[in-house]
Amino acid sequence: MGGVRYSVCFVCSGNICRSPMAELVFTQRLHEAGLAELVEVSSAGTGGWHTGEPMDDRAARVLAAHGYPNRHTAARVRPAQLGADLVLAMDSGHRRELLRLVEDPAGLRMFRSFDPATAGASDLDVPDPYYGPDLGFDELLAMIEAAMPGLVEFVAEQVGKAAEPEGRH
Repeated sequence: MGGVRYSVCFVCSGNICRSPMAELVFTQRLHEAGLAELVEVSSAGTGGWHTGEPMDDRAARVLAAHGYPNRHTAARVRPAQLGADLVLAMDSGHRRELLRLVEDPAGLRMFRSFDPATAGASDLDVPDPYYGPDLGFDELLAMIEAAMPGLVEFVAEQVGKAAEPEGRH
């Protein structure tokens, strides 16, 4: 396959729970779909409170228990990530902040908009499990997994469109 790259960045608050879990699950799903070499995946936080730290232990445990990788180092969102083809906000607060930062809001979407169960829903927020019970991390993973088929399908279509030779319709 050619060197066509499509970029996706997941964004939450501190980049230690929601966005890294989504990044790692999505990366695994891309491998399973044979798309990993065509898609660049990252995650970041709107704030830098946890920069350089590993993901939350509870998030790492839930990922490992479900067979996902769980190595991650938190980072604050960088300009290059703001220019990703698809920037996925984990909640409406992140979306508001990202709207002020991105040059082209066309690629900014709410993460849960890819979950068919949320079609027509006004609340697409992924709740922050950080201050809650451990069960919140299991619920978070369930929300992430529910959106994955739609997200992988969307990205596969985008990569397919980007990979088509000029002049084909």
